Amino acid sequence: MSLYILDWSRTSNMIYSRHSHAASVLQSGKVLVTGGYHNRNYQNNAEVYDISTETWTLLTNSMKDRRISHTLSLLSDGKVLVVGGYENGKFLNSAELYDPTIQTWNITGSLNVKRDQHTASLLNNGMVLVVGGVTDNFNELSSVEIYDPTNKTWILTHSMKYARKHHQVSELKDGKLLVTGGFGDDMVQDSAELYDPSTKLWTTTGKMHHPRWLHTTTLLRNGKVLVTGGKNDTIFLNSAELYDPLAGKWTVTGSLTYPRDSHSAILLANEKVLVIGGRTVEYIHLHNSELYDPLTETWSTAGNINCRRDHHVVSKLSNGTLLVTGKEVDGVGECTAELY
Repeated sequence: MSLYILDWSRTSNMIYSRHSHAASVLQSGKVLVTGGYHNRNYQNNAEVYDISTETWTLLTNSMKDRRISHTLSLLSDGKVLVVGGYENGKFLNSAELYDPTIQTWNITGSLNVKRDQHTASLLNNGMVLVVGGVTDNFNELSSVEIYDPTNKTWILTHSMKYARKHHQVSELKDGKLLVTGGFGDDMVQDSAELYDPSTKLWTTTGKMHHPRWLHTTTLLRNGKVLVTGGKNDTIFLNSAELYDPLAGKWTVTGSLTYPRDSHSAILLANEKVLVIGGRTVEYIHLHNSELYDPLTETWSTAGNINCRRDHHVVSKLSNGTLLVTGKEVDGVGECTAELY
């Protein structure tokens, strides 16, 4: 195992501590952070990070709903779509639009199904695909819906074969979406499905070697998808695997040094994948990071971030810098942020 030390540095803290929040890089290059859990309270506030000054600004206007485990999607017109989430015993079907030019929030229709722990993906046609999640009575969902920003409407589309929450979605180079793992139908899923936006249909595409949820997926430059870590029932995983969309097959690749879930993974400019933090055996919070090299299919340790983190968010800024926000410690969000 080789050593590759990354240069992590602290930046100014968020104004509100939070975890299970969401973040989106705006067209201006600033980062919008919304909602989350703060001191055991659900938040509707939002703040913006400016990399040029390394400062946070609390927005005067807040979201209409308090929410955690929601999603943010940057639309082609520069507005940000906020979808679903959970607030104090209530699953949400509300959606809001944030306009950065005038810093306002507006309701934009309602989802057909209340949901949190879902995913939201911007399609090449400008629409947003919302997949799975969990709803009333904590039932996992196979349902899928599409948001049309032109007429601000929500439309149910074909459902997945399997219900799932805490799954992952990656857009492939051909525009199809790969959905992997998650928890649904009373089991951790090893299934994978492909969504074709042109036909709006789902097809299964083999099974992963390990059932997993709370994992990550990352599209590599070679078109393959790297799946890392996660959990199978109560077992934390250090395994990783590759999906080849041309062959429709799964292969095992090198294993992480540390089993982990609730971590983050992001593709760097050097084509390596950086995995950050998460939780490991006995639910210990991690502050280490690892690098995956697609050429050798091996991992190297990459030094420690300044804080132990899980349920955090990583945002890639326009200059290539990574902004890491939030963490969970004993169910309480923290306001730390750092840069790579």
